[in-house]
Amino acid sequence: MYFESRGDAGKQLAAKLVGKYRYEDCAVIALSDGAVMVAEQVAASLHCVLTMLLIENIDVPGEGLSFGGVSQSGNFTYNSDFSQGEIDEYTAEYNGYLQEQKRVAFQSLNRLIGDGGTINNDLLRDRNVIVVADGLQHSAILDVVLDFLKPVRTKQLIFATPVASAQVVDKLHVVADELCILDVKQNYVDTDHYYTDNTVPSHEDTIDKINKIILNWR
Repeated sequence: MYFESRGDAGKQLAAKLVGKYRYEDCAVIALSDGAVMVAEQVAASLHCVLTMLLIENIDVPGEGLSFGGVSQSGNFTYNSDFSQGEIDEYTAEYNGYLQEQKRVAFQSLNRLIGDGGTINNDLLRDRNVIVVADGLQHSAILDVVLDFLKPVRTKQLIFATPVASAQVVDKLHVVADELCILDVKQNYVDTDHYYTDNTVPSHEDTIDKINKIILNWR
């Protein structure tokens, strides 16, 4: 399944969610600038707040594997696909590199947080939280999201994305209360591959969209 744009995919997700959640107390969390393009369609249809959770991924050098991620809270969350033995091995082998990458990631997040529009836990508490991505290829990002939301009391946790890998969906069935996924791929290429138009606004424009979401309610 392919989509004309992230906005088009967001409209399709919104159509599936609006019947159940239009009059419920919801909050939408986007996981990237590209995800905001999807999520704004959902938030506008549900008449709810839109925020963004900033995440910086850290890879194992030379292996194309995600070791884990740093959220805007400053916490580093290991990729749960790794066993404790693998985590210990990578940490011992790449300790200096990983520590430096964590530092760089947190500095980058602090710069972005200064722009505003990012997540506020008070907007999530006691609400149905809908986490929106523009595509989910790896499960490591889920560990960061779940760690960030752990101290927040929510009604339900819903994950919505136009496309996801089968591996991610398997994990989501365990951790989410509900899924809204338009297409599941056994062989996920990369997220941009599934969109004809891959134009993504600047981070500044994305923050402006978040701050003005109420004006776009319909």
